[in-house]
Amino acid sequence: MNLRHQVLSLLMVAGTASAQQLPQLSQYVSQDYLYNPSVAGSRPWFELRSAHRYQWVGVQDAPRTFMLSATTPVGRHMGLGGFLFTDNVGPTRRTGFQLTYAYHLQLTEKLRLGLSISGGLVQFLIDGSKITFHDGSDPVMDDQLRGDVLPDATFAFLLHHPNYWFGATAPQLFNNRIWFFDTQEQALSRLERHYFATGGYRIRFSEDLRLEPSFLVKYVNPVPPKLDLNLTLNYKDILWIGGGWRSNDAIPLMVGCWLKKMFQFGYSFDLTTTGLSRYSQGTHEVMLAITFGKERPAAKVPAVPAAAPTP
Repeated sequence: MNLRHQVLSLLMVAGTASAQQLPQLSQYVSQDYLYNPSVAGSRPWFELRSAHRYQWVGVQDAPRTFMLSATTPVGRHMGLGGFLFTDNVGPTRRTGFQLTYAYHLQLTEKLRLGLSISGGLVQFLIDGSKITFHDGSDPVMDDQLRGDVLPDATFAFLLHHPNYWFGATAPQLFNNRIWFFDTQEQALSRLERHYFATGGYRIRFSEDLRLEPSFLVKYVNPVPPKLDLNLTLNYKDILWIGGGWRSNDAIPLMVGCWLKKMFQFGYSFDLTTTGLSRYSQGTHEVMLAITFGKERPAAKVPAVPAAAPTP
């Protein structure tokens, strides 16, 4: 393997060493559609949500992520959704979008099963002008922007009930190979298949107060699975606070509020628990959302995330 191929391999590995190739969010319950597209149509509202994540503040070229999603029910059993994102890590930039179709089966009076398929495009770029080598005379990479645009697909399912939810997702189903150069070896630079599992339970103490533990498991071979655990306390569907733990990474702290059950704001701060804590000032993440619509008679059992109003 020549030096050019070694550099490209290292760049791709750098994106997966600490987590996976896909962006991560601490407020994954509020952004549940991004981790499980079967959420589309499970709630009786049109929802527009954005996520802004600034990871490892103080570390040069640390990840910066922006995501925008929209979901809506269609008829009694269907849902549509879509999202776009851009994820910048050092000299690499990943941009893409997907569109989702979901269908929800009524299993019992209160339990539904959502199945979804999503498809879209993803672009992976490397900016050679941002890479500096010790030997400046070695033409490992030029100053150009190199990358590829590839199709992508995701399959997911979601079991949702007024008191609990569980689902699984398989993004990057095509396992596409990224071509940065015409002479690139076939074994390099793949978009690896990922696997997510999410779930949670709602413990209602009263009409005004509920506690919601939740989890997110992320896995991509050969990286060990990563586990996120969150605990959120919701008061009157107006204010919530929470905390969590992410294995070998961070402790997220969260707070958020609803305004007239239409506008939503959430903020989280991650306390880094790895060796990066000596250099990083933590991670900031902001979530903004707006919802429209009223409950339809056919949608009696929507899946409600911890930070959403109960129907």
